[in-house]
Amino acid sequence: MWSFRRCLNTFCLDPLKKWLHNHPRDTIFALSSGHGKCGVAVIRTSGPASQEALHLLTKWNSLPTPRQVKLSSIWCPKSGELLDRGLVVWFSGPHSFTGEDCCEYHVHGGPAVVSGVLQALGSLQMMRPAEPGEFTKRAFQNGKLDLTEVEGLGDLIHAETEVQRRQALRQMSGDLGQLYERWSQQLLKALAHIEAFIDFSEDDNVEEGVLLAVDEVVETLQKELEEHLRDNRRGERLRDGVQVVLTGATNAGKSSLLNVISQKPTAIVSSSPGTTRDVIEATLNIGGYPIILSDTAGLRDSEDPIEREGVRRAKARVGEADVLVAVLDVSNGLWSQETLLDHLQSLYSNLQGDEPRSVIVALNKVDLLSQESIVNIEKLCRDPKLPPVCLLSCHTGEGISNFLRIMRDCLEGICGNPLQGAPTITQTRHRHHLTACLDALGRYSVHRQQDLVLSAEELRIAQRQLGAITGRVSAEEILDIIFSDFCIGK
Repeated sequence: MWSFRRCLNTFCLDPLKKWLHNHPRDTIFALSSGHGKCGVAVIRTSGPASQEALHLLTKWNSLPTPRQVKLSSIWCPKSGELLDRGLVVWFSGPHSFTGEDCCEYHVHGGPAVVSGVLQALGSLQMMRPAEPGEFTKRAFQNGKLDLTEVEGLGDLIHAETEVQRRQALRQMSGDLGQLYERWSQQLLKALAHIEAFIDFSEDDNVEEGVLLAVDEVVETLQKELEEHLRDNRRGERLRDGVQVVLTGATNAGKSSLLNVISQKPTAIVSSSPGTTRDVIEATLNIGGYPIILSDTAGLRDSEDPIEREGVRRAKARVGEADVLVAVLDVSNGLWSQETLLDHLQSLYSNLQGDEPRSVIVALNKVDLLSQESIVNIEKLCRDPKLPPVCLLSCHTGEGISNFLRIMRDCLEGICGNPLQGAPTITQTRHRHHLTACLDALGRYSVHRQQDLVLSAEELRIAQRQLGAITGRVSAEEILDIIFSDFCIGK
């Protein structure tokens, strides 16, 4: 039977901490700044031999003041050759990025200098080159970062837009991890209480009201998790890029619009219908929001097997889109005011489908219309039942800035402002573990009136799912909570 005592016997000792205690780490080194010629390059070491390596490379007899820059000559410990004169910064563990003794050498960024310092460090027996991500891995293992902060750091390094940077910085600062840690601690306390009731209620040391308090915690947490998961994937879309798809009939100007927005000839433009046969993508930054803009084949019936495949791929990409841009040619004289309105309303309904999505209508080639026609269309498009409608010309550039403004507002509505409100889910694995946690809490409610042991196990599963997100999974803390909340065995 799973109980608190069995939990302690199984999980009392954290295997990772025990292994780290019995196996001293290697000392690692690597170039921490970018590769290639630059003014200054930063080479970092981390581990117990960082101090000895510092003495050998600088010939200093004592350690410098931590976190203060000091100018020094840097020597090869084997040949005694002067390699460079640069800045050295010493970080005493645990007050460093990795939690270990660290040293940074800020040297001139020429390839020969960098290679010389790296070879000098590699010539020392107690040093080895770092593996990819190993400095951050050590920061996590030493409790300097949780997994969400590690992922935030990775996202910050790869951020290409301003809004991506803001989201990554917020996650790296620990906001998301703190939210999950708060939920984890609530579950941990609830688990400790229900385990204590199972093991000690017969001794009259635990009040029956404890179980009702656990039920309240579980119910509240279920509501918070459900609300957190109903985020429309804002954080994930911002991290990976919003899928924006250009769709419409042949020769409507989809490829021209792609080229205008990306400001380069990404797609071939021709007056011949059906030029675009495959999906063409461009990764762009619209007002700080990342998008993956896809140009697709014109939608029409065709006997050409290649074009039919292009239309099939276009329809598939439309189904995956976060934002659909319906491009229409309004210059061909086929649209009266009534038919255009009916067509736009029908188009909007069809494009939304079963799952409502963002739609923008781009009425292209307005440079070929009279001013009177443009005014009439503008009045027509103010219908509140329609999605945002832009009049533009890819040929003259008219209306493009307005189109980009509407697109930016649409992206902000999808992704939100990462600096406001509660932090959002940014990784698919977060959503997986949160969903599994919510499922376990639902099973707790099912077992609650029948078997407390099974209920406790569901709480344990839920707590582990949250711990898997931050990388902090421990059952030892249950002991501390029990003895802080109950006077058992006094």
